[in-house]
Amino acid sequence: MKSLRAILLFFFIVALVPFSDAGAVDVANSKDSPLLRRFAGSSIVGYQVKSYEEYNLQTSTFSRYNLESKKREYVKPPLKPAGRLTRLWYEAAGDTGAREVFRNYLNELNERGFVILYNSKKDPEANRWNNYLAPFGAMDIKTNRSNYIFFAADESGVCIASAKKSRPEGDIYVYLTVVEWGKSDAVYKAKRGTYAAVDIIETQPMVQKMVAVTAGEMSQSLTVFGKVALYGIYFDANKWDIKPASRPALQEIATLLKQQPALKLHVVGHTDNVGGYESNTVLSKRRAEAVVASLVNEFGIAPLRLTANGAAYLAPVASNATETGRAKNRRFELVPRS
Repeated sequence: MKSLRAILLFFFIVALVPFSDAGAVDVANSKDSPLLRRFAGSSIVGYQVKSYEEYNLQTSTFSRYNLESKKREYVKPPLKPAGRLTRLWYEAAGDTGAREVFRNYLNELNERGFVILYNSKKDPEANRWNNYLAPFGAMDIKTNRSNYIFFAADESGVCIASAKKSRPEGDIYVYLTVVEWGKSDAVYKAKRGTYAAVDIIETQPMVQKMVAVTAGEMSQSLTVFGKVALYGIYFDANKWDIKPASRPALQEIATLLKQQPALKLHVVGHTDNVGGYESNTVLSKRRAEAVVASLVNEFGIAPLRLTANGAAYLAPVASNATETGRAKNRRFELVPRS
């Protein structure tokens, strides 16, 4: 009898839980993000993952619609997080309404430690500009519904939110769009019910996938520009232990030095502007010292030929306002010295 009561209690609790990690039939090769659950009973009808993408994230109300550029302008410019993008389209067919799904997602975000940045239901200006769904008209996403299923839905009941969660390994951003279809539609393969588009951006620097600069290319750059910038030497955040993937770049530096026995170099570490100037000065110098130590100890370069310097973020080559720019600023430069 106790066992039966326990089973009944379990199913009663499950019935009260609005979110679930399982649903109906999902589009092939799709899966939920471990960062956010789905609304119970919904299925994945569109799915896309990109290892790196720059994203425009709305965080404020509109100021006006620019007729010349045909773009919305905001009180605060959109954030531009960059990193891994997971795009999920969920379908909750039946009587479920957009407000119910939207509020449950807001609760889910709050429970998981996100801060809500924008909520269209608290924006008095939201109903003035009915083009929330315009971007959906140009999305190339794997779906078993029409690619225009959001774009063609009724905007009058659309619900929009953006959120952020801070974490040491990189912030997470979510952009949520919820709409309703009043009836099934064969053209768009839509079912009556609610659709939720969930975009999840896990910020991270773009992985440098270029082939390591060769010794010959370094020599040419030193001759033409008086320096050479290197991006193939890797460290963990705020660390100065060289990662094994850096060896090809270090090998090319050593080859250059062996080909030109009279060449002496400043090894200059550069950082982005995250953190204070003093900490970045120490970090850039320690990393440069690690490079010098590696060239001396592992490749047999005479220590008197190398000088380690740290420039922190005083010589950027791109804007530190975006992650893409910050990734470009995190580099080493080799500069000849007497």
